[in-house]
Amino acid sequence: MRFDLLTIFPEFFAGPFDFGIIKRARQQGIVEIVIHDLRSFTFDKHHVVDDRPFGGGDGMVLKPEPIFRAVESILAEGPSGDQAREKHAGVILLSPQGRIFNQAEARRFADEFSRLILICGRYEGVDERVAEHLVTDEISIGDYVLTGGEIPAMVVVDAVTRLLPNALGSDTSALRDSFSEGLLDYPHYTRPSEFRGWRAPEVLVSGHHGEVAKWRRRAALLKTLKMRPELIEMAALTDDERRWLDDVMRVENIKS
Repeated sequence: MRFDLLTIFPEFFAGPFDFGIIKRARQQGIVEIVIHDLRSFTFDKHHVVDDRPFGGGDGMVLKPEPIFRAVESILAEGPSGDQAREKHAGVILLSPQGRIFNQAEARRFADEFSRLILICGRYEGVDERVAEHLVTDEISIGDYVLTGGEIPAMVVVDAVTRLLPNALGSDTSALRDSFSEGLLDYPHYTRPSEFRGWRAPEVLVSGHHGEVAKWRRRAALLKTLKMRPELIEMAALTDDERRWLDDVMRVENIKS
């Protein structure tokens, strides 16, 4: 997978991709990350990438010309890696107006694309013609406003990278992540088994794999019910699990 990040602040990305899973994925050739300075795709001597909005108002808007020129130039470089395995490129605009990014979207990006071009919005926004005629997806990481699309771009790179084959070093790690089955992850415990009088659940140290799996599933259901009840309605649950949750809600007076 190749990530092309288009930004007016390329220095923003110095460091975040040099640690942990992403660093190892880069070293192993699983991902390639290329940072592009949007100002280098301008032709004027001042390298202007923004202008005042038509109709008036506060702030500045990123101009369409350098963004179109940048994306078209990046795509013209041709496929990267093994051409036999090359899929089409996704062009993603990071903006507060976009569709909410979640685990399902991360999985789709990992499965459908071998290359993602991430356009980092700034200022009051990006000329709408970019969203209408250039990008394949407009993505937001949440219902709040950030100063730019650089942090969301990091989020997308991280979330997608961990879903790529061999990135985690285990074929099953990503399958157990929160949201992979529409639920939050189950609680985790480690040594010591007792800390300040609080004991880890006995079942987890019992060595009984079947009982551990059952406990983890129910613990994930309960945590999701308490923290993100809206996810329960969309989760694929068995009839027994739904009856168990109904009993729990009744006993603990939890509202769905």
